Amino acid sequence: MAYPNLGHMQGAMYGATASGQISPEVEQWFQAVDRDRSGKISSGELRSALANGQGGSFSDTACKLMIGMFDKEKTGMINLEEFQALFNYINAWLGVFKGFDHDNSGSIQEHELSAAFTQMGYRFSSDFIKYLIQKSDFNHTGSITVDQFIVLCVQIQKFTEAFRARDTQQTGEITIAFEDFLSVALSCSV
Repeated sequence: MAYPNLGHMQGAMYGATASGQISPEVEQWFQAVDRDRSGKISSGELRSALANGQGGSFSDTACKLMIGMFDKEKTGMINLEEFQALFNYINAWLGVFKGFDHDNSGSIQEHELSAAFTQMGYRFSSDFIKYLIQKSDFNHTGSITVDQFIVLCVQIQKFTEAFRARDTQQTGEITIAFEDFLSVALSCSV
């Protein structure tokens, strides 16, 4: 069984610029976001700097998830180099999001989300796509914003990786003990 993969995002996750240097644009943005001048950015500082395309800011959940992904020291904060990787990651996801936001509404509706997951290699039913939107759509608009899209894609990738590790025969089915299931669910949740 071939598994869908969001691995194309991995390159964007951890790289700096092609030359390995911090972009001046990123450094300037980092300085603006680092309000307490600590040389590190918290999820709260990041949240105040990111707009979700709907006139609001990224959710606490999205900011904590992204800080956690790039925080090598596990302090709850990221430095300039980690911020460069986060900046690349967000821009890569923003490109994916914009590619499926066909009506340029700043949010993705059910048919757009279905097309996005299909292109990523997932074959989700329309009922499951509806469920994903309901789970992610905190404002009950019937659509999801870019930050909700990022969180959803990261969660699905984490679950896919955990499932793949347990599907040793590559059949698309696993038998899982309850505690293992809980471990997977808790480790993959935001």
